[in-house]
Amino acid sequence: MRVRVFYHDKCFDGACSASLFARFHRECIGTASGYDYRGLVHRAGSLFDESEFSDEENAIVDFKYSTSPKVTWWFDHHQSAFLTDEDRAHFEASQSDPVGSQRKFYDPKHTSCTSFIAQIAAERFGFDMKPVADMVYWADIVDGAKYESAEQAVAMPEPAMKLTLIIEANRDPEFIPRLIPLLTSMPLAEVLEQPFVAPLLPPLLERHQRAIELIGQRAEERDGTIFFDIVDHPLEGFNKFIPYFLHPKAIYSIGLSKSSFRTKVAVGSNPWTTVDPDRMINLAEICERYGGGGHARVGAISFPPDKEDEARAVAKDIVAGLRAKPLL
Repeated sequence: MRVRVFYHDKCFDGACSASLFARFHRECIGTASGYDYRGLVHRAGSLFDESEFSDEENAIVDFKYSTSPKVTWWFDHHQSAFLTDEDRAHFEASQSDPVGSQRKFYDPKHTSCTSFIAQIAAERFGFDMKPVADMVYWADIVDGAKYESAEQAVAMPEPAMKLTLIIEANRDPEFIPRLIPLLTSMPLAEVLEQPFVAPLLPPLLERHQRAIELIGQRAEERDGTIFFDIVDHPLEGFNKFIPYFLHPKAIYSIGLSKSSFRTKVAVGSNPWTTVDPDRMINLAEICERYGGGGHARVGAISFPPDKEDEARAVAKDIVAGLRAKPLL
């Protein structure tokens, strides 16, 4: 039997979650002959294609909930994990199963889905997480934006940060499934040195520098909120800490961008702000109003690639709302 693992695509925590789940499942459950990996992205419209689910066993990690009876395992930590109240009720019903037979887990307080899986696997199934502790550590740093400074986050000196750059920019559907098994089988520095990985980094670092320049030209900061529109320069992702590197006193950042599969409104907050967190606005709740989601401090809304005007109107609406309530 092969287990099909669905993960948050173009995301370091998503890839690490898939890798950790497979290792845990192999060592503690032991029913699979192998694992297949399928990336999921937040986009306008339906997030799941029922035909993609295997007739054997399916797992979803670091992504929204599915009520499909074909989904056996689910782990997530996003505040906006449930698309509907019915989805939440379906999940809560699964929690009435005996503890030993539960296979669906949710905790929005966890910094990363990777560390959440590690905790559940260790506490409930006896998984030894010591061999993967470094990867779990970096998943928390990356997904929780726990960098020492904006300068460190933008300079990306560590292997995990460079891998994040590569993963977020990936356009090859075979690349991340090939990368995933390595994340829990060798140090991250060695993963970065693999022949199919290493050549990807230099051009991405050059593009990263161009993104810094572009956002520097477009970003406008007022009343603690940054806004920039770069839809005319399509990118397969960019470093979300660039705005705070350029405007360190800002509290929020709204970025409008386009990739090959969506127009995106990125909504974030400065991890290094001195503002009391209790005074800050829950960004996941804002994004949910427009069909998006995320965490309290970072979220996003996805639109079809040709809906630039609609996305721009939403972005400007959010910017106006945040600037109307300055915390400076």
